[in-house]
Amino acid sequence: MESRPLRYFVAVAEELNFARAAERLGISAPPLSRAIRRLEQDLGIVLFERTTHSVALTPAGEVLLTEARIALDALRAAGRRAQRAAAKDPKLILAIKADGDAGLLDTILSRYAREPAARPVTIRLTGWNGQAELLRSGEADAALIHEPFDRTGLDTETVAVEPRLAALPATHPLAARDRVGLGDLGIPDVEPGRLDGLARYLDEIVERYAIADLPQLVTLVELGEVVTLLPESVAARYPRPGVVYREVPDAPPSTLSIAWPQQSRSTATAALVRVAASVAADQEEAA
Repeated sequence: MESRPLRYFVAVAEELNFARAAERLGISAPPLSRAIRRLEQDLGIVLFERTTHSVALTPAGEVLLTEARIALDALRAAGRRAQRAAAKDPKLILAIKADGDAGLLDTILSRYAREPAARPVTIRLTGWNGQAELLRSGEADAALIHEPFDRTGLDTETVAVEPRLAALPATHPLAARDRVGLGDLGIPDVEPGRLDGLARYLDEIVERYAIADLPQLVTLVELGEVVTLLPESVAARYPRPGVVYREVPDAPPSTLSIAWPQQSRSTATAALVRVAASVAADQEEAA
């Protein structure tokens, strides 16, 4: 299967209108319609239910849309990785959110530099939840990323598991306690030990206040605007007079992983993953 009919199919599937899809692709509608029919004939399935007034995906079309997006992303990513590999001084790009390394980045990089397959490392700082897309798009070779995240097309190894602490304004009624529960914090729709519900709650805070980085988040806590949870290592790096950190025994732990594209055959990336795994083993043994 070639990439062009897949691109045509994705455009029609997203627009659900042949005329709009043709305009988006810069072609006319008749050849687009013929290309889709050829694709259906080649696959021996119907991808769209067509009427005079509407276009809708069939169940087979829904499946192909998901897979086609992955395939097209992988093609684009392969091109970017090849271009970077052809550079005069190729580098390994590690994507990470600022302060999202559990305090392990320096150790990982210093050990990695001693590896025979090591390349110079460029750190690509991202916003919240941006690392996985950089891997899939070919703009990064590896990423340090907190669970949960979309693992589509990625392999992972756990690097660190640590408790989450509640970050509270010093004036908050709960600040007088040594420990608090998720229910005390008023975090909605979160069952003890469930990471997905907690992630939704934390993401909503980021979106509501357009939070760009951790200093901004901690400042909002200090001002009494939000109550949140932070990994223990992050809390240790952000002491503030107006912020207190308290244990939350029923909060799920914070898990940091190293992720890389499943199709990667880079010996430099493989060496970085091995080093990160060895650092993780050392941390576990020390604990």
